[in-house]
Amino acid sequence: MTTAAAAQEDMPDDVARALKRARTLEWVTLGYLLVDVALVLLVSGNSQAMQAAWVQDLLEMVPPLAFLVTVRMVAKRPTRKHPYGFHQSFDLAYLFAALALLGFGGLLLVQSALSLIQAEHPSVGTVAVLGETVWLGWFMIAVLAAGLVPPLVLGRMKMKLAPKLHNKMLYADAQMNKADWLSSAAAILGVGGIGMGWWWADSVAAIVISLDIIQDGVKNLRGALSSLTDAVPNDLKGKDRHPLLGEVEDHLVALPWVKEVGVRMREQGQVFHVEAFVVPDSIDDATVDRLIDARHACLDLDWKIHDVVIVPTEQLPEPLRPDPADSA
Repeated sequence: MTTAAAAQEDMPDDVARALKRARTLEWVTLGYLLVDVALVLLVSGNSQAMQAAWVQDLLEMVPPLAFLVTVRMVAKRPTRKHPYGFHQSFDLAYLFAALALLGFGGLLLVQSALSLIQAEHPSVGTVAVLGETVWLGWFMIAVLAAGLVPPLVLGRMKMKLAPKLHNKMLYADAQMNKADWLSSAAAILGVGGIGMGWWWADSVAAIVISLDIIQDGVKNLRGALSSLTDAVPNDLKGKDRHPLLGEVEDHLVALPWVKEVGVRMREQGQVFHVEAFVVPDSIDDATVDRLIDARHACLDLDWKIHDVVIVPTEQLPEPLRPDPADSA
């Protein structure tokens, strides 16, 4: 069995198909970016906007590469040394991608701002085509314009798959793809500005692109740190608490022998580890069979619930106790 197949064997069929499609889309993204990087480099000349667009295209390879590598990592079975498995590899790769975006985006911002402050005047030369002299800027604009559509299409396709897989890296990659048109449009305006004699337009366009890269880095860093610091899991947008946490609580508290429930849920890549503390009506009610049945029922709620630990207790841990203000 290949690692890709092993990664899908515990998933429902529709989710496994979504993962397979996501892998295909990431390979297509890499292929497109390789062609785009080569073309942009070929015509970039002295334009800072073009050079910034080229760097951004290089950085956009990081998320799909990280996704493809991590999918193979999480397929590995848990070991004694790694009893929780390797699902959190997604979070580590997500963090690496965010730091790469922030670092290179900050470097581009400094370089572009210095060029603007020092009033550097970029020049775009000419090339001979079939005996005619043609301004190189037209080729730059053509390459950038051709690159407007593919990222939008790829981004939309990935955006549909990310919620089904609950994969933050795929979601962030989709957002970056969808927003890529802004960088291309800024670079087009920068090159066009050079042609019109506006020397500052090129540096301003490069600054816009660098700020877009930094914004992506900040968003991704927040998402990665949230998972790595065991914060309460949220949905992919990072605004609302993930509904599975409430579903587990509702299921357990509905059991006839359970008086009170507190649930801790830890996000590990695209799956969840659940620790549920249950206060039974009496200690005799928390039989082994009932605890086993409750655990299996929680696991059956959703494929994303990867492991469940149910702990009978006399009193809930302090962070999980109901807030008195809520009952007032």
